[in-house]
Amino acid sequence: MSFTSTQLVTSRKMGIYNPFQQISMWEDTFKGDSSPNKGVSTILQVDARLDNKSEFISHESGGPSSTDQEENKPADKVQRRLAQNREAARKSRLRKKAYVQQLETSRLKLAQLEQEIHRTRKQGVYTGSVLDTSHGGFSAHVNSGIAAFEMEYAHWVEEQRKQIFELRNALQAHVSEIELNILVENGLNHYYNLFRMKADAAKADVFYLLSGVWRTSTERFFLWIGGFRPSELVNVLLPQLEPLSDQQVQGVRNLQRSSQQAEDALSQGMDKLQQSLSQGIGAQSINAGNYASQMAVAMDKLEALEGFVNQADHLRQQTMQQMSRILTTHQVARGLLALGEYFHRLRALSSLWAARPREPV
Repeated sequence: MSFTSTQLVTSRKMGIYNPFQQISMWEDTFKGDSSPNKGVSTILQVDARLDNKSEFISHESGGPSSTDQEENKPADKVQRRLAQNREAARKSRLRKKAYVQQLETSRLKLAQLEQEIHRTRKQGVYTGSVLDTSHGGFSAHVNSGIAAFEMEYAHWVEEQRKQIFELRNALQAHVSEIELNILVENGLNHYYNLFRMKADAAKADVFYLLSGVWRTSTERFFLWIGGFRPSELVNVLLPQLEPLSDQQVQGVRNLQRSSQQAEDALSQGMDKLQQSLSQGIGAQSINAGNYASQMAVAMDKLEALEGFVNQADHLRQQTMQQMSRILTTHQVARGLLALGEYFHRLRALSSLWAARPREPV
């Protein structure tokens, strides 16, 4: 049912005008009249009358006028805008503070890395000048392969520090087995990458690698064919891995025994090579006739040194892989953490020894 303009006028004359009744009339108009033009005209007429009546009621009741509401709207909008600006400024200050802290941390790490590179570079230059000789004099030439190894090793040491930090936090936070396994795999691969780097360095200059100049003085004290002894490493780590099951203890002992046997075989091979080289050079007096042939034979024997270094690193890698199979993921993580801290303490001990106070001469 729809109200017509005549009915609206009649309602007013009878004194029963109600604005809410008009609203219902709008709805009935939308529902009952399918003509869009007629609906729009009816709405406009009713809306105009309702506006006049509403304005009259507003003045009668003394309520806030539309002018006052319009004046209050800009003030509310300004307050909201100021609040948004303050929040944006606060977030911006927090971002700047975090960025400055990140820059400071990066600066400290960069300074440490530069010091490490500077130290290893000086040692590499010294080694090259001593080992690369010609006609009784010292050569200033530095092997490019060794220089690349020094840079890589400096990055390797810095990355190891980060991994120690991550492992320690992960163990303290009791992370999931999956997360811990990822850290363990990264830690093992990090050492395997070092063995690859050393193989490249041995091709460039095996004497440089065997001398251990690329390591600190305390690390050189424990050096065996360019690295650590696997069996000794098991002795260092074993107390950090307890408690172990009986089966694990037996597996670690067997691994330690087999590693010791392989170490003895490599050490005997190195001794025989040294003996053979010494006897070959010193067996006959050096003269113009046999000098060239003696040096050629000695050079052939020295080429075997690279094989010994690679076999020693292969033994180290095999020992680490076997240990990771015997132990649980959590135990391997503790072992890698203990191993990293062990080498870190050796480097720290070297720095303390170098900086020790000395008696005046």
